[in-house]
Amino acid sequence: MDQGEQQSIRYRRIVLKLSGEALAEYGGFGINPETINAIARQVADVHGMGVQVAIVVGGGNIFRGSTGEKLGLDRATGDYMGMLATVINSLAIQDALEKISIPTRVMTAIEMRAVAEPYIRRKAIRHLEKRRVIILSAGTGNPFFTTDTAASLRAIEIGAQVLMKATKVDGVFDRDPMKEENAVKLDAISYLDVIRRQLRIMDLTAISLCMDNNLPIYVFNLFKENSIKKIILGEMTGTLIS
Repeated sequence: MDQGEQQSIRYRRIVLKLSGEALAEYGGFGINPETINAIARQVADVHGMGVQVAIVVGGGNIFRGSTGEKLGLDRATGDYMGMLATVINSLAIQDALEKISIPTRVMTAIEMRAVAEPYIRRKAIRHLEKRRVIILSAGTGNPFFTTDTAASLRAIEIGAQVLMKATKVDGVFDRDPMKEENAVKLDAISYLDVIRRQLRIMDLTAISLCMDNNLPIYVFNLFKENSIKKIILGEMTGTLIS
């Protein structure tokens, strides 16, 4: 990386929020190795620039708590099953990163020492300072909270400068771009406008946490080339919520 790029880095510590569906095979289920490898390469690029990266991943490609409730499971039980799904995804991402020589630690909100470290805030920060990518799994460890809320909470706890919400669209739109051809992309929007207009980017608890702690959220298209790096360098490729 040249000196100009180093000087133009906008964010030095980030939390990248990935949905489980982003990792999925066609049809929204399972794990697509090509997708995970592509994400790993993007993370490796910004890691090589000296950016400290924490990743929070969902589990919707394997199991979702709300799905369990529809099947007759107790909601809390379904949510715990969803937390375990996030650990499976985290281990897959860890494997992809370590295959390209990026040191990685998976940390879980629910203890399972045989496969991952328990999440401890100070230890997570220390891993980042030692140039390790950390993958924070099992949500908050509590039922009834989404992985969006977990990402907001962890970003605030570890002192991240931005929460980067990866999606399959180019940012936040005034209407659903998947359903409305005339939907208009917004370059920037306030937390309150997101809440007032009920834009379904993240759940309201996650938005409120970020608003109360002045943590900017960047919503972007993960599948555009070098999208993470472009945001790190200050290019407006998505939507900034602040």
